[in-house]
Amino acid sequence: MSALVTVEQCRRVMEQAARWGRKAGADGVEILIGGGREALTRFANNGIHQNVAEREQYLSVRAVVGQRTARAATNSLTEEAVRRVTEEAVALARASAPDKEMCPLLTPAEAGTPPAVARYDAATAETGPAARAEAVAEAIGIVRAAGQVAAGIYSTGESFEAVLNSEGVEAFHSETKAVFSITAMAADSSGWAKTSETSAGAIGTAALARRAAEKARLSAGPREIAPGRFTVILEPAAVLDLVGQIVPGFSATSVADTRSFLNDRLGQALFGTNIAITDDASHPLQSGAPFDGEGMARRPLTLVRAGTPLEVPYSRARARAEGKTATGHGLPLPNETGEMPANVVIAGGGASIEEMIRSTARGVLVTRVWYIREVDPYETIMTGMTRDGTFLIEGGEMAGGLKNFRFNHSIIELLKNVEALSHAARATGEETFDMVAPAMKVRDFPLSELTKF
Repeated sequence: MSALVTVEQCRRVMEQAARWGRKAGADGVEILIGGGREALTRFANNGIHQNVAEREQYLSVRAVVGQRTARAATNSLTEEAVRRVTEEAVALARASAPDKEMCPLLTPAEAGTPPAVARYDAATAETGPAARAEAVAEAIGIVRAAGQVAAGIYSTGESFEAVLNSEGVEAFHSETKAVFSITAMAADSSGWAKTSETSAGAIGTAALARRAAEKARLSAGPREIAPGRFTVILEPAAVLDLVGQIVPGFSATSVADTRSFLNDRLGQALFGTNIAITDDASHPLQSGAPFDGEGMARRPLTLVRAGTPLEVPYSRARARAEGKTATGHGLPLPNETGEMPANVVIAGGGASIEEMIRSTARGVLVTRVWYIREVDPYETIMTGMTRDGTFLIEGGEMAGGLKNFRFNHSIIELLKNVEALSHAARATGEETFDMVAPAMKVRDFPLSELTKF
C-alpha cells in the first residue's frame, strides 16, 4: 500500500465498520478505501501558468441487510466518521428495495488471488514541481525553437485502493502515474503528443515535444480535399479513442439487458480475422488494480479472437443468474452496469507506421480524434473529428497537412477493414481510458465533412 494509507489502517477501519455494522443490525459490511495525491503543472503560450496539488482519501461503506444493500461514503477515517457512515449505510439498506439477484458478501475462497503486479515507483510519487518545471521548460524550448507555441500538462502522483469485508476478504493496491501531454501550435497548424506511464522516468518529455513540433511543421498550410472514403492510418491514440467507445458493450449484464452491440453476435465472426482483443490485468503495459469492486481477482479474458467475439466479463450477480463463473470485473455494488473490461489489450502486428505510409497510394494519416459521440449503439456508429495532425498521403509519402474532417463510422466496420497493424504499445488519448493498442491501416474510412481548421 501507499504510505498515504497503510494496510494496518485499512484493517483497523474494517474492524470498526464491522463492529458498528453489527450494532446497527447489518448482516455484513464491505468497505472501499481509496485516494491518493496528484500534482499538475500546466503550461500555455510557452510558459508555465499553473501548479496545483491535491490530496484526497475516501471511505465507502456498503451494508448488507438480508437481500438489501446500500452504500454511504465519507472522506474521514476517524472512528467517529466510520461509525456515522456505517450507520448511514445500514439505514439506507433498510430503506432500499430487496434485490433478488444480490449475492452474499464475497468470501476469501471465492475471491481468489489477484495476479502480482508492480505499478508503484517511489521516485514518481515524490516528483516535485521543480522536476516537472525543468522537463516542461525543455519541452517548451524545443517547440519555441521551431517557431511554435506550446501548451499542455505534466502530472505526477500516486493512488491507492483497498477492498475489505466482514467475511475476511482483503485486497490492496497502490500505483503511481505520470502523464505528459503537449500541443505545438503554428500559424495554421498544430501537432499533439501524449503518454502516460507508471514511472515519470519513462515519459520522454523532450521526445514528445519534438514529435508534436514536427507534426505542426509538416501540417503547415493545410489543404482542403473533398470528403469521401479513404484508406486511413490511425495512430494508436486514435485507435484507442475509437475502439474504446465499444468496450462497455463487452458486459454480460449489458448483453442480458439487450443493450449491447454483442446481442446475437457472440461467437459469430464480426470483425476482420486479424483482430484480437484480450482483457489482461497482469499485462506489463497495463495499470489499475488486479481485483474488482468486490475484491475478486481479475482473470484474463479473450474478448475477441480472429475477429470473433468470444467472452464477456461476468460480475458475481450476473454469473449466478446465468450459471456462469464470475471473472473479477464487477463494479462496486450497488450499480446498474454490472461489469466491464478494465485492462484492454488490442493485439498488434508487424507493420510500422512508416511501412503503412509507404504501402498507401492515396490516404490520410490521423494523429488523434476528439469529440466522439454515439449515433447508433447497436451498429456502433460514432461521429467525431480529427485533430492536431491530419495528413494527406500520396504515392506512399506524406504530401502535407489537411484541414480536419468530421467522420461518421461504425467501429464494427472499421475493425472489418483493417489491412495492417503496428506493434501494440501503451496508448493514451482523451476520450476513454488507457489501453494497449497498435496503429491501424483501415480501408474505406468515411471522412464525411470538412472542418474549417
